[in-house]
Amino acid sequence: MLAQQLDAGILTLTLDRPDKRNALSSALIAELTAALARAGLDSTVRVVVLQGAGKDFCAGADLEELLASADKDPAENAESALKLGQLFVALRQLPKPVVAVVQGRALAGGCGLATACDFVLAADDAQFGYPEIQRGFVPAMVMAMLVRQVGEKRALDLTGTGRLLSAAEAQALGLVTAVCKPSDLGSRSSDLAAQLAGVSLTAYALTKQLCYAQDGLPFEDAIKLGARINAMSRATPDFKAAIAAFLKK
Repeated sequence: MLAQQLDAGILTLTLDRPDKRNALSSALIAELTAALARAGLDSTVRVVVLQGAGKDFCAGADLEELLASADKDPAENAESALKLGQLFVALRQLPKPVVAVVQGRALAGGCGLATACDFVLAADDAQFGYPEIQRGFVPAMVMAMLVRQVGEKRALDLTGTGRLLSAAEAQALGLVTAVCKPSDLGSRSSDLAAQLAGVSLTAYALTKQLCYAQDGLPFEDAIKLGARINAMSRATPDFKAAIAAFLKK
């Protein structure tokens, strides 16, 4: 269900349910969450790449599981929903770069999965969207990220209509990092992953923490947080080694 491969510090996680368009079942969510936890503790992992097998990245929640949950206790459903939310949190909190490589469709929770990653590379024929409302549903946890990334009006436009975005439109809204031809997606993602694998992990971890932690902070508090992170970065071995090497040039 989740294929894993580690090569040269790059851990590739492949959603491997192509017959279900890589829908997020409870089992797949658990596998992904566990894989990210291991990656965070594994010093040989420097970058995580997330992709889907087959034609699509991820079509969202497993609809059969979703329908079966309709008659369950609300508390039980809230606990189940939170597991997907915790996966989004795990992607944000992982102190290493996470790259989503999107081909085909990234819809609903699958679009949220890509949104939670640090970088999103997409084929130019890929599609993104939050069509939950068309099924009488709400992209509830995704909204926490979407509003932060695109603002309230655009978030309501996307979730209130359920319309699909082209890769170019998603890039214009800030949901996608880069767009390329489908034939170039593999090489572009490999190049980016290799570049990220070469950066200082401590510096990246602090940069990622600062980027996501600033949201909602007053300007002065964000500056103070930046000063604390600045001070922490100066104490790292990577910083000392890099500055010393630069000065010797």
